[in-house]
Amino acid sequence: MNSDDPACTAYPHLPSAARGGPLSHAVSRVARLHRIAAGRQLRAAGLYPGQELLMMYLWDAGATRQSELIKLLGLDPSTVTKMLQRLEQAGYVRRAPDPGDRRASLVEPTDDGCVLHERVRDAWTELEEQTLAGLDEGERAELARLLGKVEANLCRSAGDEAGCGE
Repeated sequence: MNSDDPACTAYPHLPSAARGGPLSHAVSRVARLHRIAAGRQLRAAGLYPGQELLMMYLWDAGATRQSELIKLLGLDPSTVTKMLQRLEQAGYVRRAPDPGDRRASLVEPTDDGCVLHERVRDAWTELEEQTLAGLDEGERAELARLLGKVEANLCRSAGDEAGCGE
């Protein structure tokens, strides 16, 4: 991204409503920019942000109940259903009734979906380098450690709705 990009518009000062949470404001801005950068990387792989997280789980776990994906992703069931519909239409996943419980659906990656694995890995590698450019190994490790603590704090307050229990 360049400085002329509207997504990179810097705040000349902290908005008055954010004065009690300047770090939270910064995290929100960084998360927004990270999602934009991820979207650019993932479009080249044929995915939208968020879909890669679902695919990552399926690549590692194999066939999984749709209800488990909803819990894992911490998203509204209708959002996951729409995501799965799009992935299924693109030929990346297939859904079938669970033989153990015909009321439940199992989701698994197709062969075309498995081909995306390398593309997503490459996109995340590029995103990582873009995100952490200019940080040395020690700074990267410290940032990961601190973000882990922040995530744990937020998981405690978010509970089950964020899929933190996994």
